[in-house]
Amino acid sequence: MSDVQSLSRGPRAYASFVGIGLVAGLLSGLFGVGGGTVIVPLLVLLLHFNQRLGAGTSLAAIIPTATVGVISYAVHDSVAWVPALILAAGSVVGAQIGTRLLPKISQTALRWAFVVFLLIVIVTLFLVIPSRDADFDLNWLSGISLVALGVATGVIAGLIGVGGGVIVVPAMMIAFGTSDLVAKGTSLLMMIPTAVSGTIGNLRNHNVDLVAAALIGVSACTTTALGAWLATLIDPLTGNVLFAAYLVVIAAQMAMKAIKGRPSAGSGTRGK
Repeated sequence: MSDVQSLSRGPRAYASFVGIGLVAGLLSGLFGVGGGTVIVPLLVLLLHFNQRLGAGTSLAAIIPTATVGVISYAVHDSVAWVPALILAAGSVVGAQIGTRLLPKISQTALRWAFVVFLLIVIVTLFLVIPSRDADFDLNWLSGISLVALGVATGVIAGLIGVGGGVIVVPAMMIAFGTSDLVAKGTSLLMMIPTAVSGTIGNLRNHNVDLVAAALIGVSACTTTALGAWLATLIDPLTGNVLFAAYLVVIAAQMAMKAIKGRPSAGSGTRGK
């Protein structure tokens, strides 16, 4: 921790925190994601955070970012409140399952499986164009499906550290037939209790840089509303194309991690 503290202070670091926050906030509002897929790699690459501290700091920064995003989407009546809470409850449970399974499953295999999943989603996004007039029909079947989706999202997050937005947003559009705006607003609301719960645990384990999280979170809040506003101006097809491009970047990141985590010849160990 002391090495990170010495590296994460000074004008360059503070400017980096603000810049990371501005980019993460824009993407969060535009796509309904937490921004962790931007925050974590940039903290690791630019400021030499270790992966665990970067993830914990990112999760804390997501709380204010997602809150502003939810408010921005709520103004346009694009948040499914009850479904989001159901998803969050399932996600919290799933995250606990995922973290317990983590030592038992090959990370390399998981990452390749997730890359394949993202590629399927990317193709589907060009085949299923959501309607802005679509409403979410909450009934027993859809409620049970939401719980299952929440648990699955939490398990994946616990296993490979990918935030829920890249799973929930396409699932809401493709499987539940919601509009792209409702999918994004609902995804952001789902993240808040999940991020709060995770941050409490990370604080206990000293895996959060509070100064960095505050600067990133506050900076992100200034562009999250802009991203959400841009999402309302973009037609659903263009929105799907942009989201697909974002998923391509995530898939590429995950593939690189899988390649780096592949065991060397004759090592006999599993990729982590």
